[in-house]
Amino acid sequence: MQQPLPTTSQPTTAQEEQQEAKERSAPSSKIIHEAILKEGREELARPSDALFWSGLAAGLSMGLSMMAEGVMVHYLPDSAWRPLVANLGYSLGFLVVILGRQQLFTENTLTPILPLLELPTWRSLRNVLRLWGVVLVANLLGCLALALVVAHSDAFEPAIRAEFAHMGQEELAPSFGTVLLRGIFAGWMIALMVWILPFADTGRIWVIIIITYVVGICHFSHVIAGTVEVFTLAASGGASWGQVLGGFTVPALLGNILGGVLLVAGLNHAQVVTKGGNSHADKQAA
Repeated sequence: MQQPLPTTSQPTTAQEEQQEAKERSAPSSKIIHEAILKEGREELARPSDALFWSGLAAGLSMGLSMMAEGVMVHYLPDSAWRPLVANLGYSLGFLVVILGRQQLFTENTLTPILPLLELPTWRSLRNVLRLWGVVLVANLLGCLALALVVAHSDAFEPAIRAEFAHMGQEELAPSFGTVLLRGIFAGWMIALMVWILPFADTGRIWVIIIITYVVGICHFSHVIAGTVEVFTLAASGGASWGQVLGGFTVPALLGNILGGVLLVAGLNHAQVVTKGGNSHADKQAA
């Protein structure tokens, strides 16, 4: 008597279909919120010395954006399309900082803010300000160290150093209000990038490149990437330190904070709370 052939697969159950649909669907805003919230709590728990050294490394690494873009501008032909190619170099510093998990101030306009919005106490606020202060100072010291080396060494040809100085002049040229407005756009886009990254998977590199490329090509004011350039200008004698701090670093900083905190952290937290309720309050009530 002929034996029945063995079956190679079992019918898919409804439960398995639901599980597969869940795995293939995009994560909800609440899941993204919880992932960043968890990361924010971990960052706020880190000691100040660890934040400082990571922030210093990030400030140095962001100099790679200036180096790569300046060298590309120098060697590319002087044509209308040159900025479209050269600004690809602007993404290099962000790639190193983000993939290397170094502390960049503009990322922290979102990540530690969610725990503060979840539990708005004076203690939480002080901890956020501690993280902000340590990371910002460390980032700026990294920018300063790299600018001094670039301006006062023969690491780069004089013609390339002149390109770096020209980049600093372009950052410093707009008015305080324009830099502030451009800083809002930059802070908004960088914080959006941070919001997207937890579930970008294999597309992480492209998310970083595309978003930071748009920031660069639109001349939006990123406080750390731009400060490397204006510090290099000041170190070269092309502007005073007061001019670069007051004309670029301060308005870019304010703009980045407004863009990241209000347009991304605040709005995305609000949509999650509105859709699903305040999870901290829910846990306390339980």
